[in-house]
Amino acid sequence: MFAVFLTFGPNRSEAPTHMSGHNDWIRKGFEDGVFLVTGSLVPGKGGMVLAHNLTREELEARVSQDPFVVEKVVIAEIHEIQPSRVDDRLSFLAA
Repeated sequence: MFAVFLTFGPNRSEAPTHMSGHNDWIRKGFEDGVFLVTGSLVPGKGGMVLAHNLTREELEARVSQDPFVVEKVVIAEIHEIQPSRVDDRLSFLAA
């Protein structure tokens, strides 16, 4: 499992221009069964994606296709998480 932190970068002001493409990228991640959660970093620092069912290399390739990353609206930082204890409702993450 991975946490991807998307902190605002030097071209933050261009976010509205690339929002549609970024939202399409998010939608595709959910459709592909890769994204579990997306949301905003509070207060207004960027966003976060919780991802699974892929390798780090596959995730790096996917993240590099996000229009926000391409256009430097955000800077991506990927952290790998090895769950050691999970709530029963999330047991699929420990597999």
